[in-house]
Amino acid sequence: MNMTLQLLLEEGILVLSKAGVGESDLDARYLLFEAFHTDMTHFLLDRNQRLLENEFTQRAVEKYRSMVETRSKRVPLQQITGSREFMGLEFYVNESVLIPRQDTETLVELVLKEHKGKNPRLLDMCTGSGCIAISLALLGGFDCVTAADISSEALKVAQRNAEKLMGKGRIELVESDLFSGVAGSMKFDVIVSNPPYIPTEVIEGLEPEVKDHEPMLALDGREDGLYFYRRLASECGSCLNPGGSVYLEIGYDQGKPVSQLLKNEGFEEIRVKKDAAGLDRVVCAVR
Repeated sequence: MNMTLQLLLEEGILVLSKAGVGESDLDARYLLFEAFHTDMTHFLLDRNQRLLENEFTQRAVEKYRSMVETRSKRVPLQQITGSREFMGLEFYVNESVLIPRQDTETLVELVLKEHKGKNPRLLDMCTGSGCIAISLALLGGFDCVTAADISSEALKVAQRNAEKLMGKGRIELVESDLFSGVAGSMKFDVIVSNPPYIPTEVIEGLEPEVKDHEPMLALDGREDGLYFYRRLASECGSCLNPGGSVYLEIGYDQGKPVSQLLKNEGFEEIRVKKDAAGLDRVVCAVR
């Protein structure tokens, strides 16, 4: 086998480039590291050395080429590797949940800044992978966190992440169509949510990795993208303690309409917070 890591990397880059994958060099490198259980330091040291002809190498090459082929079909990298880093934590992901985005860290960081040390009773609505709820529970030291989602498959992913990162019993998981499964059971001090907010007609124009492989249930915000914000604004107040706060992730152009929805429902101290790129990302308010 006259093969090196460098030649395999170039092979993968070529396949992914032909498939139209953005940043094909980075993805090919990540998949190579995953298959060979290596890192950048060892790759740089060993990349031009002829690979040993043994069972490990054979399996690693087969795994790498298989993953590259899957990625060439525009399956997201994170679904292939089964992991995504968020707030410095490693989360398991699959096709049943939205892949955590760095933009969402803006919401988590804001809640931590404003509530760390207060130990609020917190609800994460539309939890998906559980990345928001688990990050807040761990990094904020919050003892009473409930995570709700309409998807039973998403809740299985959230449970797996909670058990891996925190152990059993730290977070209550509830299958619920928004507040139908939690209304009346308890009141919360903080409600956070990253709901579906992409207008239906916009979804078709998204990258294949998103529109073809991430759950439509977590993407589609109906005709104008505001369907779930209307429901959140009208329903979450009944689940908040007096003076309770709500934090909603939004699309870059939804700050004003979501703020108005909250104002119409009697919320006060409404603010729009920007993400690291300077785009509107979170609307927060007090009931």
